Amino acid sequence: MSACLIMRRYVLRPATRALTPTGGFLKGFSFTLNPYVGCAFGDNGGCPFCYVRTLVIAHSEPGPWGSWVIAKSNLRELLEREMATLERTGRLPTTTILMSSATDPYQGWERQLGLSRAALAVILRYRPRRLMIQTRSPLVERDIALLRELGAHLLVSLTVETDDDVVRRAIAPTSPSIVRRLQTARRLRDAGVFVQLAIAPMMPNSPKRFARLAAEAANRVLIDTYFLGDGSNGRRSCELGMGETYRRLGYERWFVPGAERELVEAMKAELGPERVVMSRDGFLAI
Repeated sequence: MSACLIMRRYVLRPATRALTPTGGFLKGFSFTLNPYVGCAFGDNGGCPFCYVRTLVIAHSEPGPWGSWVIAKSNLRELLEREMATLERTGRLPTTTILMSSATDPYQGWERQLGLSRAALAVILRYRPRRLMIQTRSPLVERDIALLRELGAHLLVSLTVETDDDVVRRAIAPTSPSIVRRLQTARRLRDAGVFVQLAIAPMMPNSPKRFARLAAEAANRVLIDTYFLGDGSNGRRSCELGMGETYRRLGYERWFVPGAERELVEAMKAELGPERVVMSRDGFLAI
């Protein structure tokens, strides 16, 4: 589809490539794969901690971040061609892909467009070394059949920042409920999919309870914070106003370096140290 089609605040637009070489924080991956530009979970102030808000891409369209989404209409064709090139040049056995780094591949529009599902079908035929799917959406359940077929080539990282829906509603009200996301994690794991709970960024929680829930739902837990994971020792999180948000909500003690220690200890006690990873090093342990 060569022309842009405007649908309310959504745009279908052809892209120039499907796979983007990585660097910096994500240099442990070969490529990122973003089926969409923009993320509807960020609408109306949702996910206020999302670092993508600070990037140039967040200002590439009229309106605030979250109020628009661009779908890459030719994603499947591009990915097919690029994966074929990786196979032809002998690079597939070492190729690792993150889907996605700057959007959620299972945000609402995916239900109609199926771009992420189409990408999975292509990846399944070529089977690179590893694909990590990063999402906060229960919609990923729709593709369990494809996910199972990828077997050891796949890791699903499901964002669950807290065990407390009161906290979730206060800080990230546009995100799916905690109960629903944990249900998704359990369903994926029961289907034989390797599941990582991404507690990133960690929000206020009840450590022992959270650890019990995680042990029931996931193969592994990743813990990250506003200070470990924002790439600037907390400066970017402060610039996004998270310190003020936590003060306003009465969560001040959770917005300090080291606030994660009790949760880390509880997770290691419940799951075992080998199933708990931290921040960037843990995220790249694929």
